[in-house]
This record gives sequence, C-alpha cells and structure tokens, in this order.
Amino acid sequence: MASFEETFTQPKTTVPKKSSGIIGYDVPEGLDIRGRYDPEFSKILTRGALQFVASLQREFRNHIKYAMECRREAKMRYNNGSLPGFDPTTKYIREGEWVCAPVPQAVADRRVEITGPVDRKMVIDALNSRAKVFMADFEDALSPSWENLMRGHINLRDAVNRTITFHDQARNKVYKLNDQTAKLFVRPRGWHLPEAHIFIDGEPATGCLVDFGLYFFHNYANFRKAQGQGSGPFFYLPKMEHSREARIWSNVFERAEKWVRIEKGSIRATALIETLPAVFQMNEILYELRDHSVGLNCGRWDYIFSYIKTFQGHPDRLLPDRTQVGMAQHFMRSYSDLLIHTCHKRGVHAMGGMAAHIPIRDDPAANEAALELVRKDKLREVTAGHDGTWVTHPGLVPACMEVFTNNMGNSPNQIHSMKRQDASILDEEDLLQRPRGVCTLECLRLNTRVGIQYLAAWLTGLGCVPLYNFMEEAAAAEISRVQNWQWLKYGVELDGNGLGVKVNLDLFGRVVEDEMARIESEVGKEKFKKGMYKVACKLFTGQCTAPVLDDFMTLDAYNNIVIHHPIGSSRL
Repeated sequence: MASFEETFTQPKTTVPKKSSGIIGYDVPEGLDIRGRYDPEFSKILTRGALQFVASLQREFRNHIKYAMECRREAKMRYNNGSLPGFDPTTKYIREGEWVCAPVPQAVADRRVEITGPVDRKMVIDALNSRAKVFMADFEDALSPSWENLMRGHINLRDAVNRTITFHDQARNKVYKLNDQTAKLFVRPRGWHLPEAHIFIDGEPATGCLVDFGLYFFHNYANFRKAQGQGSGPFFYLPKMEHSREARIWSNVFERAEKWVRIEKGSIRATALIETLPAVFQMNEILYELRDHSVGLNCGRWDYIFSYIKTFQGHPDRLLPDRTQVGMAQHFMRSYSDLLIHTCHKRGVHAMGGMAAHIPIRDDPAANEAALELVRKDKLREVTAGHDGTWVTHPGLVPACMEVFTNNMGNSPNQIHSMKRQDASILDEEDLLQRPRGVCTLECLRLNTRVGIQYLAAWLTGLGCVPLYNFMEEAAAAEISRVQNWQWLKYGVELDGNGLGVKVNLDLFGRVVEDEMARIESEVGKEKFKKGMYKVACKLFTGQCTAPVLDDFMTLDAYNNIVIHHPIGSSRL
C-alpha cells in the first residue's frame, strides 16, 4: 500500500491553479469548489486534503444515503403511531459481556468540558479556561458559512500547532495559549447536513466528512505529539439515530487510520445521545465504535427537540412548557441513568449535560442564584455517576470543577466505581413516560422570541448567541420551533395561566407581532433595522405554521447563507 504522503501529496507551499490569469484552488478530478477563493483558505484546501475528503465521500456516500433513507422510514412509522424501542435483533449485543477499548490516559479525566464555536478568540479562551476538554464545534454552535468554516479550520490548525494568537484591537490586547491547555475534541456536523460550497462528482459534499477530513488531514500528526500522548485525534459525533450511523463513523476512522498508518483505535470519539431513537441503541452504538469510543454524552436540549419531533404524529404526547422539562422528569432522568449504566458497563465515560448560563456581571445576587442552580444540577450529575459535564462559558468552569472534584476526589472518572446496576431494569415505559406540566402563553412568547433572535444571528454568521443570560445554540431554537409547531397543530390549551385559550394561527400571529416589537425595543431600532430580524421572523413563523414539520430548521435556513462564487475551482 502506498504511504499517505505518496497517495495524498501535500506541497509545502500551495500553488493556486491558474487558468487564463484567474487564480483558484488546485482541485483534483471531480471536485468543484464554489466558495470564495482566499490564499489563506488555499492552505487548508490543498490538493492532498481535497483528495482525502473526496476519497471518503466516494467510499461512504451510498452508506450515508442508505442511513438517511432508514431515518425517513423510521419517521414514517412513528408518524403512523409506532413507538421507538429496543431492537430485539440486537439483544445479544445488549446482553453480551464485551467492553470498549481502554480509555487513553490523555483523556481519562474529563470532569469539566467547555464547548463553543471555532471562532479564533473562543478557541484561545476555551483552551485556556482550565477545563479538561474543549469541544470545538462545527455543528450547533456554528453558522456554517464558507468564511466561518474555513477560518475555523485555520484556527484549529494554529491551535494544534500552538501558534494561534488573537489581537483585540479595541483593548489593544494580544491573546495566546497558556502552557497548559484543555484537550481538544472536534465536533463535525451531523450526517444529514451538506456542504454546498464543495461539490464532489456533481453532488454537494457531506458536511461532516469535510469537517473531519480537513481537520484530520492537517492535524493528526502534530495533535498526537502535542496533545494526544500518542493517541487521537479526538471527536464528538452528533445527531445519530441508529447504530448503523455509528458503523459508518467507525469505518471512516479505520480508513483514515490505514491511510496514515497509525494504529487501529487511535482515533477516539464520544457519541452524543441526543435523539430519542438513539437512547434505545446506546449499547449498539458503543459496540460499533468499540475500538474508537471514549463514551456517550447526554445532549439533553437536542433530546427534548427529538422527543417532540419523534412524536409529532402523537397528539397524546404533547410537551409542556420547555422550562418544565428538566432532569426531574422521569423520562429524562431514566435516559441519564441508563446512559451512565451502559457506559460504565462498557468501560467508557458517561458525560453529563450542558450548563448554558452566562455570568450576570451587573447583578451579583442574580448571578449567585444562577450559579447555585448550576451547582445543584452538577451535583445531581456527579452523584448519579456521570464522569464529567459541559459548560458554555469559562466563568462556569471553577464552580463545576469544584462540585465534581469534591465528589470524585483524585479519581479521574467514575467508570469503575459507579456501575449503576439499579438502572439496568429501566425499560421502554420509563424512557417514554409522558412528561408532566402545563402549557403557558409565556412559553409560546419565549419560544417565539428566542427562535427569531437566534435565527437572525445565525443568518449573520453567529451560531452561539447570548440571550436572556443563556448562551443559546441551534438546539434552543429547534425546541422553540417544534414546540410552537406542535402546539399549533393540536390546538393546545394554555392551562398554565388560567386563560383556557387554545393556540391557533390568530393567537400565534398576535404573539409574533408582540414579540417582534419587544425584540426591537430590547436591541434598539438601529440594530433591529440593520439586522436580519424580519427575514428570520418569516423563516421561523413559516416553519412553525408549515403543514409538515421539517426535520431541521437549519436545513431550510442554510440556503440563505450559501454564496457561490464564479471564481472558485472546478475540475469535472
């Protein structure tokens, strides 16, 4: 077999392709880059890197298409009244005595992880935050414009090489990495998202293969030396619904390892359990990734979104106010407990959920009250058996670290000390128990206000948005959208306020009008006028009132941020 360097030649200095005096990317056969040309981007989009991405796309695209077709078939079954559940054909996996490969020493301790987009300053701040891990996000925390994606890869390359700096001109301050930094994990996009700026053989590339391929190609060697202690790189895998999707990732990892001639199992990943169907596939997902897994994560906001989406055809399973659907709900607590039991039985990390609070600088009392809620949530997680947790802001790292350290002591994790055998009896009824609570007009208003503002920011290139003392990502907007859609479809009665009115198009129209006025008042007339609020409102309300629920809001909105340039590069 030819070596990696022989198969994928990466020149030290990239020479752009020239045709009739026009400069473009140097692309291999069958590729068409429709994003803007930039000399800096060409150092990421080298011919060798593009060959690597194209080879992944060509080998796995039919497997991906089949997995997406299986998702559509499952959706039809759920819409026709079926419920998700454990697969009887894989009972032997669930009851088997297998374990995953040992967790690498480099990532044994993950008690606090910080997440965020691949923005340059965010990368520096997160790596310097004293968290154990930074998950750099190409998915829910990123608006996937061409500029954001390419600059994100530049930022991660510089971070791995420890050359990353950022000059804040307003403060005249230069930011750089500390001597000791968090371990870097990267989250690519989900299987369902395309990369419409890169076409391979006439089709848009699969977004996650672009994200994984470019990052792995440029950084695997330096990462293993500097951060991985001989293992890695490390990844987070989002939005999976079935173990067949994990099998594709396992095959992608093994193909990449063979190409660069590193040991099988070097690449490690944590899978997010953030869809309702996936909770019934946790053993199977770990089994498919057993040579590459370092655990599962409770992606609880997306999990709530998925609960509504999965039961969109079930009027008897309406979700109450989103603020009432926390970990005290039986179906949510069962999901968390079963995840811990499953992971520890298989010898890997069971990661807890997100704390999305932002420190409230101008109100110490409110800030302390918010911090106390975070501490209680993290105490629940660590005493339940989670090995670590997520935060979105560096200001939350010390409080969460203290809670986990006070309960775990010097142990890097609880994999062998908290087996949670009591959770082994949890069944479909526990995982699907109807949530309890009321529906209120205030929730309808909050959903509308958050959804519109998040989408307006996303359309201008921001995927991680501070709103009402929370750092919101796409999941928050998705919950807002699908809950509004569900309440409108089934004419939910707003019983929480004692109003007794039902949600209909007229009421929703008045709510949208009121909330747009409130948004304008909160952000100011000038920002409102210059922003994308009216476009976002049209998109969001259209999604909420559509006769058929779209799977993902960002798929529809994506067309608004794709910009094709005539001077790119193509070789068809």
